[in-house]
Amino acid sequence: MDNLRGAAFMFFSMLAFAIEDMLIKFMAIALPVGQIIGMLGLASAVLVGCILVFQRQPLFSRAMLTPAIVLRALGEMIGSLGFVTAIALTPLSTASAILQATPLFVTLGAALFLQESVGWRRWSAILVGFMGVLMIIRPGLEAFDWSSLFALQGVVGLGIRDLATRRVPKATTTMQLSFLAFLAIIPAAGVLMWFNGTSFVPVSAANWLYFTAALLIGIIAYYGIVTAMRVGEVSFVTPFRYSRIIFALILGVFVFGERPDFWTLLGAFIIVASGLYTLWRETNVRANNA
Repeated sequence: MDNLRGAAFMFFSMLAFAIEDMLIKFMAIALPVGQIIGMLGLASAVLVGCILVFQRQPLFSRAMLTPAIVLRALGEMIGSLGFVTAIALTPLSTASAILQATPLFVTLGAALFLQESVGWRRWSAILVGFMGVLMIIRPGLEAFDWSSLFALQGVVGLGIRDLATRRVPKATTTMQLSFLAFLAIIPAAGVLMWFNGTSFVPVSAANWLYFTAALLIGIIAYYGIVTAMRVGEVSFVTPFRYSRIIFALILGVFVFGERPDFWTLLGAFIIVASGLYTLWRETNVRANNA
């Protein structure tokens, strides 16, 4: 029963994240990407900061200057800038499909930089998964859209964040890490606006509504993931993360009129299948070594 509850929390969290992405895409019609990221980062930092104060946790400590935490914040900056830009410039279904390669990138990074043991089966799954990414992006072909590379930037950045998290001191709480991450993307958003030569655009009532909804839904989604991992077994709950691509496809088709072609759908299927196989192998290896 706990596993089913955990799966339900994960399932609805992925639905919430997909809706948040949809709202960000609506905002991007009128607002610069850098402004959207900065607004979300500032509001989230204030909200999480208030929670930390309420819980009597320090907003800053010397432990937060460790290389792992600094690298994690850098990864969050790179990943957030890349993925939100991809949502704004590319079809929602395409950006979300490429993002599903993040767990494969984390497995690759863990093998290369954290000296974790990865057998030939998981190496093969990683290779096949990235072939799925190439099917979606199609570099060098007529269907290639350079904007899709921003989604790949999101994969790299969020992968760096997840890898660095494994080396974060246990004394630093999840809320403190989230606070620092949100703070980090605020100046990054400013740099992006300066680089693109964009200025602040007045926010309409509709976009304030989208922004507020995206912020609240994002918090609900984050809470759902944490609850899912605490309630159910990780090996049972984690595969439901991939339901996000299903919701993204549905929203992309029915809300934005997207029509993903055969290669995009095939690439998404290959990425998800490779990720699920990698997770299954990791679970088996840990069980055998226990």
